[in-house]
Amino acid sequence: MMDIRNKRVVITGAGSGIGRATALKFAELGAVVGLIDINEQGLDDIVKEIYRHNGEAYYEVVDVMDEERLMEGIAQLANQLGGLDGLVCNAGINGTWAPIETLKIEDWHRTIDTNLTSTFVSLKAAIPLMKDDGGSIVITSSINGNRIYNNFGASAYSTSKAGQVSLMKMAALELARCNIRVNAVCPGAIETPINSKTIIEKETEEVQIKVEFPEGDRPLKADTGQPEQVANVIAFLISSQSGNVSGTEVYVDGAESLL
Repeated sequence: MMDIRNKRVVITGAGSGIGRATALKFAELGAVVGLIDINEQGLDDIVKEIYRHNGEAYYEVVDVMDEERLMEGIAQLANQLGGLDGLVCNAGINGTWAPIETLKIEDWHRTIDTNLTSTFVSLKAAIPLMKDDGGSIVITSSINGNRIYNNFGASAYSTSKAGQVSLMKMAALELARCNIRVNAVCPGAIETPINSKTIIEKETEEVQIKVEFPEGDRPLKADTGQPEQVANVIAFLISSQSGNVSGTEVYVDGAESLL
């Protein structure tokens, strides 16, 4: 079993999907978790479930596009947890998918700010809280922008995800002397509520190059695409079992991105 018992971990984007699965997994393994999301009802439901199973959790309602509030929320949760051993930068959106030519600048900024800038701000808030004793940071990126580029219209999303991996590698070197490890997970298609909120503009059809997978686009025979599968990898990267792993992106996609 992964040794994250009593570790104090903050998770952004914890209200649903991968963030929710990660929060529940960490609590199951004995970690104390601080949760951040814009959806208060989702946070409240998760915290109640964790307490029903004798776990310990706290939350702060935060729009991660609000930089000042995000830094404040992480600091407040770390105070409630009694310190900070781990951070999971999971908050993100698919945003609006449209051809580069027609993509509105405000839609570009919304995706970049939600996914990439919030990751930078979360790191900025967490580093002073972890420098003395070390710790582990995991960023939820994607196969998009790192291994695949065939989701037409997803330029802003893919750019934000590629940026997260570059930021992760820069941070891994910069923070190594503080014994803070930084890694990323790159999921493939995962069954989460984020998919239903994606806005795909009609003009995207005009730039698509059709790609067909008659036998399916997930080579692994076993069932893939579940949030819990990503949560398990995140838990490993937070735990000391991954103590020599830093500056690495781990693909969690059932080999989907190799097609």
